[in-house]
Amino acid sequence: MQFRRHTLSNGLEIVSECVPGAHSMGLAFFVRTGARDESEEISGVSHFLEHMVFKGTPQRSAADVNRELDEIGSHSNAYTSEEQTVYHAAVLPEYQGRLTELLADILRPSLRLEDFETEKSVILEEIAKYEDEPPYGAFEKCMAAYFGTHPLAKSILGTTASVSALTPEKMRAYFEQRYSAANIVLAAAGNVDFEQLVRDTERYCGDWKQFPVERAAPRSTAQSSFREIVRESATQQYAIQIGAGPSASDPDRYANRLLASIVGDSSGSRLFWELVDTGRAEWAVMEAHEYQGTGIMITYLSSSPESMPENIERARAVLRDVEQNGIREDELLRAKSKICSQLVLSSERPSSRMFAVGNGWIQRREYRTVRDALNAYQAVTTADISNLVEKYRLTTQTTVSIGPGSHD
Repeated sequence: MQFRRHTLSNGLEIVSECVPGAHSMGLAFFVRTGARDESEEISGVSHFLEHMVFKGTPQRSAADVNRELDEIGSHSNAYTSEEQTVYHAAVLPEYQGRLTELLADILRPSLRLEDFETEKSVILEEIAKYEDEPPYGAFEKCMAAYFGTHPLAKSILGTTASVSALTPEKMRAYFEQRYSAANIVLAAAGNVDFEQLVRDTERYCGDWKQFPVERAAPRSTAQSSFREIVRESATQQYAIQIGAGPSASDPDRYANRLLASIVGDSSGSRLFWELVDTGRAEWAVMEAHEYQGTGIMITYLSSSPESMPENIERARAVLRDVEQNGIREDELLRAKSKICSQLVLSSERPSSRMFAVGNGWIQRREYRTVRDALNAYQAVTTADISNLVEKYRLTTQTTVSIGPGSHD
């Protein structure tokens, strides 16, 4: 296994974890742009643009793109988050060149008017569907309440108003602003011919424009608030709770992920035994989310409407106990075993390593081996967890509850 990197003259970076004995390879363009980089006027444009990338290029129609992805047997997709838009695929090594050319081509889409209007309707339906099914946009509403004026308050999908008002001209302007060559990382993993990857990327991406791209990454301020939204058509009550956590570059992120597993893993955690195993709630989990400049801890709860007020208090008591008494050594050992096992198992897939390599580079300009990550988890102590909880108080949370019930 060898880590390789190369930067084109226009600033586009290529990073790869090369494993000659692997039977497949993964390739992805990571674009450092997402919901946090949008203004209110064009909220949702990053996700909309992701859709448009697959609608065709000057060389290919949308049907051509789909057909060629099938011809090389790729497992491909794309996603948009608060911070990045990623176009990825996994193929057999012999298709590396064709995949590189195809992904590079679609990243310079035609953005045709007829495709734009068709896809706008699709996204507006997606927004409506998301608001009309459990948990009825509770996550986005809680993110907005917690972050306030912070860039991370913006919804990835955008709003009905912002997407409806979006024009092809505004999308093209955003594309020209954010899809700079120097704002893109091409990440690969598995059985990669790196020299060929560099030559192909130079050929297909070497003429992409480079221009300055900025991103504000301020620390968010933890706050406590409660909001209840009545949704009479719902049969269950849903609650999302957000508190502060370490950022994507903070060494405390490993301790925080272990803490989230101890407190809120979907099985065997403190919240599981307190709420799910007892039948009080259907779902009770906690997750750590890390961003550039800041981070959060998210708790998800779902139960019958009449049980939710008590469940929120019980969940808070679990968090208060961790703040006051810390965690036990046996809990930490189990969390380490669970997370490290999952890390090793997933690392056997080149596509998983591709995401790890790409995310690490675009967030921190850092490459870490699986062993590096395992060592970081294993080094965490119960004292580290206690120090973490002192820094980021678990019970300081913003809560949004949606459903037919009311909180007394």
